Formats: sequence, C-alpha cells, structure tokens
Amino acid sequence: MSDVNGTPLTRHGSRVPAVPARPAGAKASAPAASSVRVQATASRPAVTPAPTIETMVICVPDCLPAQALTSHQLVTHFGVTGTVTALYWAVPRLRLWQRRLLIGAREGHPTPCAGGPLRLLDLSGLRHAAAVGAGIRYQIWQRVVHGTRPATPWPVFHSRHLTDPDRYPYQRASEEFHAQPRVQAMRLHVATTPGPGQPSIGELEMYQAGQVAYQHYRAGIAVVGDAMLTADGRHLAPASDALADRITYLEQALAHLDTVGPQQRLLAVSL
Repeated sequence: MSDVNGTPLTRHGSRVPAVPARPAGAKASAPAASSVRVQATASRPAVTPAPTIETMVICVPDCLPAQALTSHQLVTHFGVTGTVTALYWAVPRLRLWQRRLLIGAREGHPTPCAGGPLRLLDLSGLRHAAAVGAGIRYQIWQRVVHGTRPATPWPVFHSRHLTDPDRYPYQRASEEFHAQPRVQAMRLHVATTPGPGQPSIGELEMYQAGQVAYQHYRAGIAVVGDAMLTADGRHLAPASDALADRITYLEQALAHLDTVGPQQRLLAVSL
C-alpha cells in the first residue's frame, strides 16, 4: 500500500478513507451490555453452599435422664429432628451392669450403640477401624481413577451456581461436574461394582488430598459425625462441604472431646 497526499492507496489504486484519530480528551463509548453483566457478576459475593449433615453427635447434659434419650424426644430437648443411630462401639470388656448405661445397645462384638458415657465408648478402636477401611477404599479409588487428571470438587460448581443462578443454572453445574473424566471413572466403578464401601464422588476432594489425609478424615468423622451439639448448647458444624471447612470442624469437635470428662454422655443422631 502506497501513500499519496497523505491518503493511503490500495494496490488497485483506489483511495481508502483514513481513520480519524480520536481527539485528545474524548471520552470512550459506553461499554457493551455484555461487559457490564460480566462485571456485575464478578462483583457479586460468592455464596457458600450449606454443608451436608447426615450424622450429629450430641453431648448430653448431665441433668437429662436416660429415659429422654429417644428419637421422639430429640426435638423437645435438643431442637433436632432425627433418629437415634448406632455410631459407636462399647469398650471390649463391658460388664453386664454397664450395658444399661449405654444408649441403644445392640448385640454384637464389638457392641454397637448410639452412645453412652465416654468412658464406656471405644473411640480409639473405632477411629482405628475407620482409618483401616479408608485405606482400603483409597487403594480402590487410586486404581479406578488412574490416568485421569485431578477434578474440581462439586462445592466449587455449586457455589458458582448459587452466586449467579440465572447465568449458571443448577443443571449446567451438575453436567459440567459430572463430565470430568475422573468423576466419570468413579461413577462407572460404582455402577459396575455395586455394594457398600465404594468410593463416593461426594468425597472426591478428600481422596485427592492423599491416602493419609483421607484416613485421618474418616477416622475423625467416625467419632464426631458431621456436626456436634455441645452440652452448653454450642453448635459446631462445617461452613460447607469443602474439605477446608470439614477440617476446621474436625479440629473444633475433636478438641472439644478432649476437654470433657469420662462421664460425659454422647448421643449419635441420624438426621
């Protein structure tokens, strides 16, 4: 392209109008509507999804009689709707007269129960068994997802949906989460290998933290569940299903158990 009298010419000789330079101080045109929407979305505070609470551990006040520790009385005394569930094991050398101090004791060795005085509950044995089981599941999971890239956990997609449900509907969030190769590998394994104890996509982030971390996680929730109600009325629970929030809850709940006496009664409730 040549330049004649300040006006460019094409290679065919026709003149091309020059693009006038924007005068100094001139204001830029208003941003496009799509740009405004993107900026508005980015400025919204992220919404944290509510945590999944399946099992709650209640520290029973001393003043409450054993007769009140039934599923029908949970709402009255604790404001909780649920069912008393067998989460714990009794200590191995349980004497016959001590059995009546347990809550919902069942036949078996070890003796499963819904709770009782801390001194009669085999928390260390329960944690050890949970860690061993977690180690086995992790080995299965590692073989199942071998060759796949780390996946983004579901709470990230869920939070994005709750932050802007119009632009990112739940259906899209679910589809994008389940479309990840690692999640697909886990789903295929569960679909073709039915039965309890299989790796769950709900614990994807826990698995991805490594075997030892996953064993610690499972050992912790084996004794404190997903939430805890202390004897003085404090409610301990994770802020979300994200692993970081779950760890924070485990730290608080396990630390609280270290402060209570051997006579403190624990009660497990399935919500």
